[in-house]
Amino acid sequence: MMTPSVSRWVASWPMPFTIDMAIERITSMRHAATERRALPCVVERRLDAALLGWIAVTRSGAEDHRAMLGYWMGDIHQGHGYMREAAPAAVKSAFRLFDVDVIEAAAQPGNVASLAVLRGCGMAQVGERAIYAPARARNELCLVHEVARTSIQIPET
Repeated sequence: MMTPSVSRWVASWPMPFTIDMAIERITSMRHAATERRALPCVVERRLDAALLGWIAVTRSGAEDHRAMLGYWMGDIHQGHGYMREAAPAAVKSAFRLFDVDVIEAAAQPGNVASLAVLRGCGMAQVGERAIYAPARARNELCLVHEVARTSIQIPET
């Protein structure tokens, strides 16, 4: 599902994305999850459990009370609102699971769909910055958004 049209919007999912790279990513994220440094999830369709994409909230560091939201959706599943449902749920879950005060995300200015997802999570733009995209080995201008724990309602369960 990691195609060139998906990879162009995400910083750390290069093309080609090999099976070995996928195994390494899954192993690494499982390890981070057991250490409570990450909340990695696949996005599935409720109707038939079809794999649609990936979403993760990753803590910046043990002493830093910030985390980063990242996600992508497979080409054929884009535009159906799946990520607009999954991303706010991931943000709320991360606030429940982690001792973080702020969750941030960044998107390229041309990624209109992703910017809408960030707004749907209650995030507000806090600036712009060049972010290194290892997938393309270069810095890219991104719009940085964030949401504070205190600004959203987090259900207990």
